[in-house]
Amino acid sequence: MSAPRTAIGQAMVLPPYAQWLGCSIDWVEGHPQLVLPFGDHVMGWPGLLQGGAIAGLLEVAGIAALTHRLAQEGGGRIKPVTITTDYLRTGRDQHATHAVGTILRLGQRTANVEAVAWQEDRDRPIATAHLNYRVLRG
Repeated sequence: MSAPRTAIGQAMVLPPYAQWLGCSIDWVEGHPQLVLPFGDHVMGWPGLLQGGAIAGLLEVAGIAALTHRLAQEGGGRIKPVTITTDYLRTGRDQHATHAVGTILRLGQRTANVEAVAWQEDRDRPIATAHLNYRVLRG
């Protein structure tokens, strides 16, 4: 049950940065889950995932979750206000990295989203992010 791997629902194509990272989307229980394969372009120290790539993946996961939800509610645009990333473990080169955004609150003008990134085990995240967005509906 997968949608096109580069589309967020029918509403949006992944941003150019996410495409450059090589991200794709798996649809899990109707929600977008991003997948980042390891490669030289996302390597920090040899064999380790670079922190900026992790932060970018988390940001795109938040955007995907919020865009998907807004598309279900008639559309809208978003503008980032703040993004805080917490690095919890080292990302390694043996595994793809997955990320998913969860909407904590979606109001008329603002949204709060949490994103989690993991490799082998979702219960052992490598990083999390808290994202706040300005929502422009309609």
